[in-house]
Amino acid sequence: MATDTFDATDHQTITGLVSGIISDAQTLFQQQVTLVREEIRTDLRKTKEAVTSIAIGAAVAALAAGPLVFTFVALLHELAGWSWWASALAVAAVFGVIGGGLIFAGVQRFKSFNPLPDQSVAALKENLQWIKNPK
Repeated sequence: MATDTFDATDHQTITGLVSGIISDAQTLFQQQVTLVREEIRTDLRKTKEAVTSIAIGAAVAALAAGPLVFTFVALLHELAGWSWWASALAVAAVFGVIGGGLIFAGVQRFKSFNPLPDQSVAALKENLQWIKNPK
């Protein structure tokens, strides 16, 4: 007849192991939260730099736009002999295309990075799931 024996040292060892695993999981969770925060800060800094660059560029371009546009309209009127309205329309079309290209470039710059840290968030969700159901 086999008898199962229970030794108190086995119980303490298992308790210690489980306690260590839980402690390690909590530490990992805290480190991942810290990593997610740092990635968000980095992405926000990049966003701020992109917005600042676009805003400064737009402000400088706005200062130069009036005289430059008028100069091109007058030049086209004088050299091509077009009427003022046709010269203004041609210049506006050219600047519209250039402006559209710059806006497109700014949007592409925003798309070049993700403001949310996908990998860290996925790992964090996985760890939360494991903590809830450690099978």
